[in-house]
Amino acid sequence: MSKIACLDLEGVLVPEIWIGVADKTGISDLRATTRDICDYSELMRMRLNVCEQNGLTLKDINEVISNMSPLDGAEEFLHWLRENFQVVILSDTFYQFAFPLMQKLDFPALFCHNLEVDDSGRIIDFKLRMKDQKKHAVKAFHSLGFKVIAAGDSYNDTSMLSEADKGILFCPPQNVIDEFPQFQITKDYDELRAAFGSSSYH
Repeated sequence: MSKIACLDLEGVLVPEIWIGVADKTGISDLRATTRDICDYSELMRMRLNVCEQNGLTLKDINEVISNMSPLDGAEEFLHWLRENFQVVILSDTFYQFAFPLMQKLDFPALFCHNLEVDDSGRIIDFKLRMKDQKKHAVKAFHSLGFKVIAAGDSYNDTSMLSEADKGILFCPPQNVIDEFPQFQITKDYDELRAAFGSSSYH
């Protein structure tokens, strides 16, 4: 196969993890996502500060994640996609969060980041694999001779979508739609499947 599908994780296949934590804990400051704040490092520093102030540990967050399920229709869509593309998940989540969700999605390939956690379970820092890793992953796939179709929903996906041969926004907020009119908009998995299905290369 000469085509790779690159997907964001949260908001495309699974719910937003931090919104789930906010809903569970009642800490409204954790509802901010990359749909709201375009600088991912700024967003994560804010999140870790909030966790520190409220005594939230990795265990607390993982308890929320363990009760999450893929979005309705996500598993069926991913199964279809794997029949037609090689699939890689490019996410700004962390390996320490992702395992329960990957298990429920039958373990697709995942490129993401790492957390630094102390012996008490406090999250003390985060380590990005590299700055703008989604875009660089697409560039690397291009250098290997692959065509890339990418789908995401937030600010931190837009450089990936720009680098891809075709970029698709899935259920994005209006502010992202307004700022990036060049990308195709899809509002459900049927539309997303059609967008991928129409992406043939000759």
